[in-house]
Amino acid sequence: MATPQRLLFTLTILAGSFLLFLVQPMIARMALPRLGGAPNVWNSAMLVYQALLLGGYAYAHAIGRLSLAKQGAVHLAVLLLAALSLPLALADLSAPTPGWEALWVPWLFLLTVGPAFFAISAQAPLMQRWFAAHPEAGNPYPLYAASNLGSFGGLLAYPLLAEPLLGIATQSTLWSVGYGLLVVLVALTVLARRRVAAVPMQVQATAQDEPKPGWDKIGLWLALSAVPSGLMLSTTTFLTTDIMAMPLLWVIPLGLYLLSFSIAFAQKRGLATAIMMFAPFVLLFDGGIAMFSAGRSNLLAAIASVVLLIVVAVALHARLYETRPSPAHLTRFYLVMAAGGALGGIFTALLAPLMFDWTWEHPLLILAAAALLPLATWRNLLARVTTSPGTTRLLLTLCLFITLTGSIWLYRESLDSTDLNQALWIGFFAILAFAMVLTIRRWSFVLATASLLLGLGGISQLHTSFEGQRERSYFGTYTVRDLQNGQRALYHGTTLHGVQQAAPASRAPTSYYGRQSGVGLALTKTPAMFGPGARVGIVGLGVGTTACYRQPDQSWTFFEIDPAVLDLSTRGEFTFLAECAPDEPVIIGDARLELEALPERSFDVLVIDAFSSDAIPLHLLTLEALDIYWNALPEDGVLMMHISNRYIKLEPVIARLAQERGLSAAIRRDDGESDEVTPSSWVALTRQSSRLEELTADGKWKQLEGPAHEVWTDEYASILPYLIWENFL
Repeated sequence: MATPQRLLFTLTILAGSFLLFLVQPMIARMALPRLGGAPNVWNSAMLVYQALLLGGYAYAHAIGRLSLAKQGAVHLAVLLLAALSLPLALADLSAPTPGWEALWVPWLFLLTVGPAFFAISAQAPLMQRWFAAHPEAGNPYPLYAASNLGSFGGLLAYPLLAEPLLGIATQSTLWSVGYGLLVVLVALTVLARRRVAAVPMQVQATAQDEPKPGWDKIGLWLALSAVPSGLMLSTTTFLTTDIMAMPLLWVIPLGLYLLSFSIAFAQKRGLATAIMMFAPFVLLFDGGIAMFSAGRSNLLAAIASVVLLIVVAVALHARLYETRPSPAHLTRFYLVMAAGGALGGIFTALLAPLMFDWTWEHPLLILAAAALLPLATWRNLLARVTTSPGTTRLLLTLCLFITLTGSIWLYRESLDSTDLNQALWIGFFAILAFAMVLTIRRWSFVLATASLLLGLGGISQLHTSFEGQRERSYFGTYTVRDLQNGQRALYHGTTLHGVQQAAPASRAPTSYYGRQSGVGLALTKTPAMFGPGARVGIVGLGVGTTACYRQPDQSWTFFEIDPAVLDLSTRGEFTFLAECAPDEPVIIGDARLELEALPERSFDVLVIDAFSSDAIPLHLLTLEALDIYWNALPEDGVLMMHISNRYIKLEPVIARLAQERGLSAAIRRDDGESDEVTPSSWVALTRQSSRLEELTADGKWKQLEGPAHEVWTDEYASILPYLIWENFL
């Protein structure tokens, strides 16, 4: 009889998983020109991928009743049918109705990549089952670790190699070539098992001894799969909200999530065991730091979140591995795992944005992890302290009280700071010591976790939610805050999106739109440049601050992708729009698509200010987008682009766009020296150099820095060369 051929099966699994997770960021990047840079775009994509993975695993389980030869024939046929959808290209769908993005985006991804993804997703369980069919094969489960190493490699390859070096069309073509090679490898595995029975005798004997998994075990598998999956997506939301929706950041949580399977399912158990041991402390420490840092946007919070994800995912997946059934029930096990992953995705990507006004799913998933983490090591260690039930209850009650009150004290002491000083760090570790005592019981550990989360910011977040000063939509979380200086501010994530003097309401332009800002100077000169009846388009509403530059005879049109922002700007907290441009239209939808549908030369001045927190709208900064803007402007029109950003240096990108189209450009950097005005950077672009001279005659503008080497297009764009690394620290 032939050898088990572990190398062939491992290579086939690696290749399939590599392609599977290379295509995920590729399709999401392909969709950016139509969907913009909202972090939930990636979460929607992940929801589709998890659903397709569940379908693939269900298909693998369903054909398991056939002989290996028939399974191979069926799977090869499925792969060849899916190949008819190649090369991959974005499905041609009309724009979504505002408010229905959460359903429209998954549908778009499903139509685009569904057949190929479904076919490949069945690879891991099928290859393991076919491998296990050989009587000398041994344990097939470690092959799942190889599968996730391939997935991890695919994720890293996209932002580091594919995106910076290749255009989208080339990426799609090469991926199709890889798909063809995978079909060849699958055919070789089918040939390798052509003389092997579907299930070897020793596996049949084991299956007879081991009963079919009951609902209690299936429920445990679901929970152990769902929590890491949901936590991966909630961590993604945090990382991408205040940096940008780019594959480099999308893949960090997903990559760690996949890596956790490789560690948890490895044959050598040393690393997984060590991580399981320290997981309760990491959960308390990093969960507390993540809650404390919510809204403060610092590197510590990002590090704490990703460490929490990898440790919790390894611990829960290791517990999942330890409860695995015999190979006879392998496909059922993976089917339940996939169902759990899909449930976690549905909760985080679909239900949470509808149910919560803030990212409450993140602390809730941390609590769920506390209810599932292995605690045996700490329980056995702490059980030596006391054997009396009464004394134990008293000790746990005391530690719980100290944990809660200490956390509240720590949070209040640090309200005026973005970080903890040395004394507060000592206090925090003291609180953690008391909290760790509570690992002696499951219920007390869950309560300890809840106490830390509530004390270190949860109570404050609940207060904001009950006040009704926060809204959440598909595009982000918005919070209205009354500041100590009498101003009212709107924050998108942790980024300021507009300010107004609260009482009495003032029409004075504030934040990035002060009179000395680039947009302020341009809009003030608009009547002189284009006459009293100038036409102005504003992409990105914010709180409507720019509206108060409008003159009586001017015609203004606002573009806003998120209906929640329009509601926040018109319901009374902010009065710019109501007082300065009450009758001007606000078009809801993606500005690029809406502008493309307008007649030529609709505006004299067009302002592009459509950032989502610090996530840049990549699809609004490409050459194709620039052509759409100029189609909406006359020959002597003015385009204003807001490029203020903490993490990305966009000036070279705009300079290259201007160079490519022969435009004259200048930048105005406003230091924002008053309390009402925020530092900002605005770029003015025109076709006519005389118009630029007229606009910049006051001497407050500068030439743009040297242009980028590559022009950004819908086909190619990479932000890696323009990251401001020191601002991440």
